[in-house]
Amino acid sequence: MQNQALNPSSPAIASIAPRAQASVRNLPVNLFASVMGLTGLALAWRLAHDSLGAPAIVGETVGAFALGVFVLISMGYLAKLVRHPQAVQAEFHHPVAGNFFGTIAISILLLSAVVAPYSAPLAHLAWTVGLLATLALSFVGLSRLLKGQVDASLAVPAWIIPGVATLDIPVTGAHMPMAWAPELNLAAGAVGAVLALVLFTMIIGRLVHRDPLAPAMEPSLMILVAPFAVGFLAYTNIVGEIDRFASLLFYFGLFMFAVVAPKVFRRGATFSPSWWAIGFPLAALANAALKYAGSRASEPLWVIAVALLVALNLALAVLTVKTVRIALNGKLFA
Repeated sequence: MQNQALNPSSPAIASIAPRAQASVRNLPVNLFASVMGLTGLALAWRLAHDSLGAPAIVGETVGAFALGVFVLISMGYLAKLVRHPQAVQAEFHHPVAGNFFGTIAISILLLSAVVAPYSAPLAHLAWTVGLLATLALSFVGLSRLLKGQVDASLAVPAWIIPGVATLDIPVTGAHMPMAWAPELNLAAGAVGAVLALVLFTMIIGRLVHRDPLAPAMEPSLMILVAPFAVGFLAYTNIVGEIDRFASLLFYFGLFMFAVVAPKVFRRGATFSPSWWAIGFPLAALANAALKYAGSRASEPLWVIAVALLVALNLALAVLTVKTVRIALNGKLFA
């Protein structure tokens, strides 16, 4: 039987997002994943500009849009916190939804890279805030698991978010000038790598031995790509080169994408904000592919990188249009 905590119609979820009427109370924290996907797209276009000569204005425009989306969602979620603190508290303590608070910290880290060319002090401040928030959320997430008696059916892809969030510290902090930054990048890389590996193993075990995920959660399968794509970016930033181990990370991330994509992109899937879970993993893989292709004189690798960039643009364009549509008709808050 499908665990109630994984069923969108269960009382546990209903207590967090009552559907009786449209209200900011129902604004889901996982909507911050849209900022992750959009910032990842902006950074991918910057790489495409450097390596392929793509127009610089594209990446900068997407980055500005991502910043605007972050401000808009933050204002909405702050209103939810002020008006409905119990709903935020219930969401934070939920065994599945609580992991998506890591998307807020990741968004701040990624935005620090977006604004870096325009304001170094602002980038340094945002990265520091994101770093502290990420480490705190990773600590809380692991502490909860170590309390014991956690239902194995709750080991879903969202569990990976705290580990991937920690890996995003060296992804975005490689060029931070603070004297303490290099050691913190190493520490975050260590925490993120082990957490991602352990949690990935637990999630694969749950997917193999338990009931399939509820349809509403199937898009989150794309998160399984993130530890390897983000791991590649973090590792290469830490060591300063693309070596054989980095190649292994990249190719396994590509393999995982090939495995989960048919399960995610299927006909008849119903759109919801949970679909934004595909954005950042796909963006991380596109960034990794562009970076890897740039280090190898291989035309097939460039074909893969460009194909992933095109797919990322199409996916995020569709998600943006559909999200705006349900925001305007009130379904986003119902």
